[in-house]
Amino acid sequence: MREPAWRKTGSTPDYRFSLANERTFLAWLRTSLALLAGAVALDQLTPNIAPAIVRGVLSVALAGVGAALAVNAYRRWSLAEQAMRHGRELPFSRVMLGMTIVVAIAAFVFAVLVLMRP
Repeated sequence: MREPAWRKTGSTPDYRFSLANERTFLAWLRTSLALLAGAVALDQLTPNIAPAIVRGVLSVALAGVGAALAVNAYRRWSLAEQAMRHGRELPFSRVMLGMTIVVAIAAFVFAVLVLMRP
């Protein structure tokens, strides 16, 4: 894979900030993997907790958020790196709010399913 052109612009940031940015990227990827694992576990390991359609919708929602988060992790890392290279403010992201809402709804639905289980 070729180095992005933006890495040759601006001034190289302090390596500590670049490494912190990379650790944040990796944390986002871990969260993405956890959401994907949760989606698979919900679908495969809890067949009696809810009808297949409910489990499927919940699993797809969690997997979708996980996939979107993985894509956004790289985008967020590169935008932060570019901002540091050019001495700009770090970019704002609404992804965290969206992810929080979807995970909170999924947790609520899952809790209701557990409580309603015979």
